[in-house]
Amino acid sequence: MDNVQPRATLAALLIAGVTAFVAASPALDLFHGRSIDILTALHWRGFGNTHKPADSPAVAVVFDEETFRTPPFEGTPTVTWTREIGQVLTAILDGGAKVVGFDIVLPTSIEQSAMPFGDETLGARVRGFDRDYLRALATGARAGKVVLGQVQHQQSPVLPAPGQRVAVGHGRNIRALNVHTDPDDVIRRVPLSFEVDGARVPSMAAELAARATGRTAPAAVGSSTVPDTVVLNFAGGADDIPTYSFADLSACATKDDKEFFRKNFAGKVVLIGTVLDVEDRKITSKRFATAPEGARAARCALPPPPQGEGGAQAFKRDSIPGVYIHATAVNNLIRGDSLTEFGPVGTGIVAFILSALAAFAALALGPVMATLATLGIVAAWVAAATAAFGRAVALPVVDPGLAAVVALGATIGYRFVVADKGKRLLRQSFALYLAPSVIEKMLASNKPPALGGETRNVTVYFSDIAEFSTFAEKIPPTELVAAMNEYLSAMTDVIEAHGGFVDKYIGDAIVAVFGAPLDDPDHATHAVRAALQCASTLGALEKVRAAFGGNVRQRIGLNSGEALVGNIGSRRRFNYTVMGDMVNLASRLEGANKLYGTTVIASDATVAQTGPAFAWRELDAIRVKGRTQAVQIYEPLGEQGAVAPELAARAEAYGEGLARYRARDFSGAADHFARVAAGDPPSAQFLARAKHLAHNPPGPDWEPVIAPDEK
Repeated sequence: MDNVQPRATLAALLIAGVTAFVAASPALDLFHGRSIDILTALHWRGFGNTHKPADSPAVAVVFDEETFRTPPFEGTPTVTWTREIGQVLTAILDGGAKVVGFDIVLPTSIEQSAMPFGDETLGARVRGFDRDYLRALATGARAGKVVLGQVQHQQSPVLPAPGQRVAVGHGRNIRALNVHTDPDDVIRRVPLSFEVDGARVPSMAAELAARATGRTAPAAVGSSTVPDTVVLNFAGGADDIPTYSFADLSACATKDDKEFFRKNFAGKVVLIGTVLDVEDRKITSKRFATAPEGARAARCALPPPPQGEGGAQAFKRDSIPGVYIHATAVNNLIRGDSLTEFGPVGTGIVAFILSALAAFAALALGPVMATLATLGIVAAWVAAATAAFGRAVALPVVDPGLAAVVALGATIGYRFVVADKGKRLLRQSFALYLAPSVIEKMLASNKPPALGGETRNVTVYFSDIAEFSTFAEKIPPTELVAAMNEYLSAMTDVIEAHGGFVDKYIGDAIVAVFGAPLDDPDHATHAVRAALQCASTLGALEKVRAAFGGNVRQRIGLNSGEALVGNIGSRRRFNYTVMGDMVNLASRLEGANKLYGTTVIASDATVAQTGPAFAWRELDAIRVKGRTQAVQIYEPLGEQGAVAPELAARAEAYGEGLARYRARDFSGAADHFARVAAGDPPSAQFLARAKHLAHNPPGPDWEPVIAPDEK
């Protein structure tokens, strides 16, 4: 058995290694990104948003439900809004915006329409319709403050209309809007660059951040798991990106409120996009930290729409409009707080540590406690990861957490099938012969049982049934066995419930020990409580009473002190038992109950170790066979403060009589004993003694000690 522990340790480490390897492998790619999702939600709910919305470098101007319900936009196609878009764009740039990026692509223009309209095409009829918009684009592009969006789509990208491309100077001011989708179809990253016509070109977010800060657009840095991407660090809720309704800004530009545009857009990166119920919505790592959307920034000209109307949602969704993805990426790049991820190696290390802790918990504890310990370990790691998330560090939590749970289950299975097989067999084999505490001590020692013992301070419990031999002669053997099994089972349950273990049964007698094999500093107190409960339990055993024909009395003796405890016997067969003079005294005290008509008698050593827990009556001083020194003996009346008044009064009268008896005032003692002798066997016994000595005074060498003839 000496090699069991090292073997179990090796198995736990092997299990931890395998689960960590799987956790960090591509096999769990679907789970790798969920740590970011969970930490985004936990950090938002636990700490709120790190930055105030007003401090956001990026803001959004959106075509929302309110815009589509507000004249002149209501009922008209978006391609006809170019005049108003140009007007708002000019007002934003004049207000001091650093750069404006378009998260929408207008691939067509009404001016290029070939639809017949009378004798001409529609485009010819409305020639110059986009003039204001194109002029605003050209003015902003020359200043480096306008970037149009395009969508990379296989070999045919979706581009702005030709007139718009010319107005912004073609590729110098057009950037891709594509994002990176993880294997589970969730957006957690935005590319920093794309390859266009063989050249590396910054993405929309990278370009906007570079123009806002004056730095070169990053094109070769980013996530450690997906190179050349920025890992999005979303704030939770819906207030992190100030959002302006295009309808309100159009009305504001019409009334020429320059101060509003200067106050709200100066120094900002502006993204123009859509915020609609069904269009351009994406599942991102913010999916567990969303809130009802709406145009939540300051208003200029139009009153805010009622909740649930005109674009202000009364409910939250797990998706967000795409414009917020690019706005968040811009904020992350400008602030330098994009998330840093652990790669596969870091994930594997964390998973191994958590798995090893879970595996060792499963080895050291029972299944329930090991499960609670593992959940506590995982919870502590999640809490630490949530705190680290505030520093833009995305520690893995899902993969290591799953690895720890799997390691826990695998180690519990290993214990059940391999490590604990021998222990289970031992428990099953000896459960009916040894006390559970003895078996557990033997298993904890990790050694086979051997001869030997130790001296320990214990309390020994002896009991038997009064007049058992007389009853046994009158009862059929089958009924006697059934009654005794009922009696011994009930008494054993009480003894073990109070921390004792049954050493042996000798017919109707029970020998039990308190304070071994497991340490118990209150063994005397527990032994007395067990004795009192055994006495009361006996009266409720109907099968025993029926077999013995009425009330059955019990005799119990208790003694505390140093005794030899251990495996005692021959080399081939031995028992875990107790030996010593104090054991013999406990046996004698059990027999002394015959003399006094009592149920429980304890020695002064036991009384001293119980302290103030019980109320006692001193019965006498006796000198048992084999001992020269007298022992004071006591009867427990009950728990301190819970003794019936009549019982306390009887004990007081008995005590006064005993004091006079020991003072050789036998007549006075007899008077006190006579008061309660009718209902108290010890008083009746002492009354007879006192009367005898009153008529036959003892000599000067007399001492108030009795030496019982019986055991």
